[in-house]
Amino acid sequence: MMPSPRPRAKIGAVALAGALALSACAANSSDADAIQLSPTAAEGRTISRTSGCAACHGSNGDGGVGPTFVGLYGSTVTLDDGTTLVADRDYLIEAIKEPGAKIVAGYRLPMPTNRLTDDEIDKVLTYIQELSGAGPGTTP
Repeated sequence: MMPSPRPRAKIGAVALAGALALSACAANSSDADAIQLSPTAAEGRTISRTSGCAACHGSNGDGGVGPTFVGLYGSTVTLDDGTTLVADRDYLIEAIKEPGAKIVAGYRLPMPTNRLTDDEIDKVLTYIQELSGAGPGTTP
């Protein structure tokens, strides 16, 4: 008696299902993940992921319980007191170094303090700038 072709059909179906699942995951990846980053910005992304920033701001800076980094640099930000400001380099440095100084409206969860060095902050800023379509040193 010849073996049934069903085991091969099952293996093929499982392989097809796996391939479809992987392609669906790739299709759902963040636009921020697809952005080509400079080496400095890539270091900034790594720093944001390893120092805890990504837990609130998203692994690709695309937001979460904290504001998004994507499109942030150079944008107008409304604070919880109703004032607005431009998210420029000075503001972002202040936001990182003194997290409670100016809270973005709608985000009540306080940002924790961190121990980032000035060099690490510069790299994270480069990452935020590039997620906004601005290169390092660009003035909004």
